[in-house]
Amino acid sequence: MRTVELSVGTVEYEDTGGAGPVIVFLHGLTMDGTLWRHVVDDLREDFRCILPTWPLGGHRVPMRADADLSLRSLAVLIGEFVGRLGPTDVTLAQNDWGGAQVLVANGDTSRIGRLVLTASEAFENYPPPPARPIVAAARVPGGLFLAMQLMRLRVMRRSPRAWGAMSKRPVPTEVMDGWFRPATRDRSIRRDLRKYVTSVPSRRVLGEWATAAASFEGPVLVVWGTEDVVMPPEHGRRLAEAFPRARLVELDDCYTLIPEDRPRELAAAIRDFLGAVDDPPGSTGGAGT
Repeated sequence: MRTVELSVGTVEYEDTGGAGPVIVFLHGLTMDGTLWRHVVDDLREDFRCILPTWPLGGHRVPMRADADLSLRSLAVLIGEFVGRLGPTDVTLAQNDWGGAQVLVANGDTSRIGRLVLTASEAFENYPPPPARPIVAAARVPGGLFLAMQLMRLRVMRRSPRAWGAMSKRPVPTEVMDGWFRPATRDRSIRRDLRKYVTSVPSRRVLGEWATAAASFEGPVLVVWGTEDVVMPPEHGRRLAEAFPRARLVELDDCYTLIPEDRPRELAAAIRDFLGAVDDPPGSTGGAGT
């Protein structure tokens, strides 16, 4: 695990290295880069895969006490992270969290060449249903601590009202233990998480950001699950229609965490997409299964 100093504090990241095209992978709330482990295993021989542990509750190093960890700030931070590491023509790949669109609307994308948007927050769906109880808990003294302690229990993790709605297949216990351990044990991590989950702006602002994000002119791959109840499949289709150079791939037999449910198919879609980045503006791919 490597570290980089950013304006909000120290961010850990993994880097497979190599001379291949660079993909930066973004995870969701109370997760880390292990979400992408199967996809990266498939891609690492041909691509340089960089996996930051974003300060969304699964991070192990607390941010500065005065750090701005709002949705907008953390999205803009992606540009700072890429700039600090130095690669250009980067592909951003995200799942669950919708930070890439917020970055495009508000931040520096000069080093970003392409986007891979897999089932994630979009339009007004910030935060999605499983995260809303955490948002409510964070507004009550001691509530976030209690919520995180409950997530130690498998029955709570797999509840259809919590992370159970995120993946069709159970995430391995040891992986989820790693995701939730920081926020269950460290009050500074919970402080960081509280800042983020209580920062979502109004629907009007979210709508403005969605409109601004559509100005991104690079190639965009949108991958969505047809059975997803957390991130509506209609949002995937709307995203594919919004960007001028987008293609849509729809997968069955999966929910939001496509890197868990269909990693081989997702890796194949990313390979195919990155091998066809010279598609003319306005081209769109058909749906896949």
